[in-house]
Amino acid sequence: MPELPEVETVRTDLKRKLLNKRIKEVEVRLPKIVRPKNFAATLTQNSFVDVTRRGKLIIFHLKKKGFMLVHLKMTGQLVFRDHDQFTVGGHSQKGMGMDLPNKYSHVIFKFEDESQLFFNDLRQFGYLKIVNQTELNKVLAKFGVEPLEPEFTPEKWQKLTENRRTNIKAFLLNQAVVTGIGNIYADEVLFASHVLPTRTVNTLTTREKTAIYKNIRLILQKAIDHRGTTFNDYVDGDGKKGSFIQFLKVFHKNGEPCPDCGAIIQKTRVVGRGTHFCKNCQV
Repeated sequence: MPELPEVETVRTDLKRKLLNKRIKEVEVRLPKIVRPKNFAATLTQNSFVDVTRRGKLIIFHLKKKGFMLVHLKMTGQLVFRDHDQFTVGGHSQKGMGMDLPNKYSHVIFKFEDESQLFFNDLRQFGYLKIVNQTELNKVLAKFGVEPLEPEFTPEKWQKLTENRRTNIKAFLLNQAVVTGIGNIYADEVLFASHVLPTRTVNTLTTREKTAIYKNIRLILQKAIDHRGTTFNDYVDGDGKKGSFIQFLKVFHKNGEPCPDCGAIIQKTRVVGRGTHFCKNCQV
């Protein structure tokens, strides 16, 4: 699943392509993937005036009647086609093909200038939903703080971690606490902070909490600068692979030497997720 850096890359790339294009028609091929029932009618003759993000959720602002929420989940993909030019965000086109529409194309937006936006989803876990401002506020209230926004201060972080008895890996993955961090970046942040993923939050020292806070911001921003991490299927909004993979220190490196000390990187499961760490560097 794309994490914050990957979704942010998709958002910015699609924003450059889609704004103020009038939607001529919306073809819904898989009704269960959209909500509400008047989804297509609401979007016809409408347009997108902004594209924002909260955590891993993409928010398309409509010129009239609210917002369209898009979550890619595991295999969702947004493909914008303007004649022979493609912009792809989310799951790789490998296996899906670029002969569009295909059997994985569940929603098709057709614009008046003949360009098109496809929502493809191999496993059908993603969704598109139209909401009004009140409904959007309720959705956003479930998300935690954005880690790259000004409100994520050292003081806010220290407050969030007070008296927490869960392990730090689970804490970082909790979207109601800090939103947008997934498995890849949780492992990388904890390695950079020299903290084992199984440590209970309330055992962390102020110094360790500060290190985690700093590395959340540093690593996520660096990943955005390099257009995210390409691992298995993910490609960015221009159909290119993100280059942050070259900076990964532990994720998917189990059995390899630690880049800092030479010990062998290990893998275990924490909160049901494959978790990578160096038992020598992390305590």
